[in-house]
Amino acid sequence: MTLLESSPVVAMKDAAASLVDRTTDGNDASAHVEPGMITDVKNLYQSKPDNRGQTTWVDKYPDDLEEAAENAESARYALLIRNSKCYDGRKKLQIDSIVVQSPLLKLALGSVLKDYPGITTSLDRLTFKAPFQAFIHRWKNLLEALESEQDPESKDHLELLHRILEAELREDLKARDDFILNGVITYSTIWMIFEPGTTVFTVKDGQNCAANFNNGNHQQTQCGNRYVLSCQIVDWDGENFGLGSAQFYVWEFEGTTKITKLSAYPLEYHPHLATVKEALIQRGKAFEELSGYHYKKYQGIAIGEGPWGPIKYNVDSRIIVDTYAWNRFNPNKQVNLTTLARPITKARSINSEEYSEEGGEDDDYQSYDDDEEYGSDENVITGEKSNLKPLTNDQLLLCSASLKGYSLKNKKWLTFSIGSVLAIEYNESAFESLVLPEDHKELILALAESQVQHRDSFDDVIQGKGKGMIMLLSGPPGVGKTLTAESVAETMRAPLYMMSASDLGLDSSGVEFSLSNVLEMASKWNAVLLLDEADVFLEQRSSHDLERNKLVSIFLRILEYYEGILFLTTNRVDNIDAAFQSRIHISMQYGELSTSSRRHVWVNFLNASSRGRKHGFSDEDLDKLAGHKMNGREIKNVLKTAQLLASKKAKGLCYEHVESVLAIERRHVGDQAQLLGH
Repeated sequence: MTLLESSPVVAMKDAAASLVDRTTDGNDASAHVEPGMITDVKNLYQSKPDNRGQTTWVDKYPDDLEEAAENAESARYALLIRNSKCYDGRKKLQIDSIVVQSPLLKLALGSVLKDYPGITTSLDRLTFKAPFQAFIHRWKNLLEALESEQDPESKDHLELLHRILEAELREDLKARDDFILNGVITYSTIWMIFEPGTTVFTVKDGQNCAANFNNGNHQQTQCGNRYVLSCQIVDWDGENFGLGSAQFYVWEFEGTTKITKLSAYPLEYHPHLATVKEALIQRGKAFEELSGYHYKKYQGIAIGEGPWGPIKYNVDSRIIVDTYAWNRFNPNKQVNLTTLARPITKARSINSEEYSEEGGEDDDYQSYDDDEEYGSDENVITGEKSNLKPLTNDQLLLCSASLKGYSLKNKKWLTFSIGSVLAIEYNESAFESLVLPEDHKELILALAESQVQHRDSFDDVIQGKGKGMIMLLSGPPGVGKTLTAESVAETMRAPLYMMSASDLGLDSSGVEFSLSNVLEMASKWNAVLLLDEADVFLEQRSSHDLERNKLVSIFLRILEYYEGILFLTTNRVDNIDAAFQSRIHISMQYGELSTSSRRHVWVNFLNASSRGRKHGFSDEDLDKLAGHKMNGREIKNVLKTAQLLASKKAKGLCYEHVESVLAIERRHVGDQAQLLGH
């Protein structure tokens, strides 16, 4: 029997003929068979397209089918080469794909293409398609495998593959080496310099960044063509270090361009490689230190989320760095990472031996087992982490350049640049400058500090209720109510969350949601919460204003479960709802400033404005100033105006400048009195 006679096509024809014979024998019998009851198959075939390009299904076997090229005979060969027509004018045919059938080649390629994304060399059917990026990237590895192979038969198979690939890729390899020698690249061949595992360097939001390259592809968009680099960076999800995804883009360009002019390029080509790597590692150490919860100061640009994409904010505020809380309060923008269970695979350098030595396998990498995770048992409130394995230098190099957190001044969740995060310079004399009797000051500070240290030592009958500490500060404006909360937070080195009715809104459902979130955040961070001018929430309920009654009821209910420190300030203590009295732990009434208190305030502001130098005001001048009936806010405003007046005259601040401002104020008050008929 010939090969043609034993082919699948002939077998199918025979089967079809047999089926026809059986179904046509005995027309009378088949006519009575119910639909679907013949235990066999009926083959239909796609017809040739008609003049409109449409096809249908027919039972006639096609007479123009070619014999299948892959069969038992072709399976004996080590390689199958699929060729297609070439239209570049250099050759008639080009290799479309290569099917590796040799088990010896598969074994050898396992080491040549180890960890190369998308390739599993142990498959029964191992296929490589043009332009054979894996072999372009690992050409050096293939040559090394060919050189070191000891088994004669395996070496023959490797030589066969090398000979075929070398003939097919000769021009590409030559072009790649020429591009690299001249430090340039074209858009169509940009993939040649990006081997999976390469460390990519780019500048994002003004910061140098490094990432581990996974794969890339050319992409067409409405804005033009671009090469998309899919990478990974080391990030923090609030509990563990892991690998996060990052994408960078290189837009299409004409001709050649310098590799270092690309928006993203392999780090090995950086002209100041050692300096940049060291800076990135140091920033990675800062990132590692800032994992968890941290109370810091920030000066710079931060990124927020808007309805149409990222929005930049100019932030000069104290911030809370806390990715765990970010995930809690931003469930749609959670940081999700893959586990950092083993060291990041590094690609070999294409032509830089110096970089291969620096960026090769680090001894630190070998100290971690594959089943070890870079996790921690973190105290989310304190930010303390235990059992957290330190990151290696190669992992520090890839650490994110940004942190997730909350701006206390902007009251927004933002992404902060590590380089703009600063240590807080606390005002050590803030509490001392507070104009209050010493026993009052001591009581307030003692209650606040004890609440932080022992808030779980007392509980209500119902678990979770009554754990907070609420203080009501009442009195006329400018006597130090707000300053009290600020001074307590500064002395305790705790975050101060300042909240007003405008931050919460007036819609009852919105107020409940916002207030619950604020109280939860403040409690979690051990922050001092200040609700300034809380009259709208504290005012006594009435039968004719049901909407405001809702706000008061919501406020009363949520306060029951607050576990932190809350300062409430009001100018109208007489109008407080009776239900609040049982929820307030300490109520403090501030009176008008006395002469000695006003003198103390003047001295405090003068010392602050002189910036460490002795002010030029005599005791007699201070006594005169203290004689003016003013509150603390008015004293600050007068002194600020006098400071501006002195600056205009290019002189130091003196009593005459303050007196000039006070004279204008007295004249203004007199004019108002005349207008009112007093």
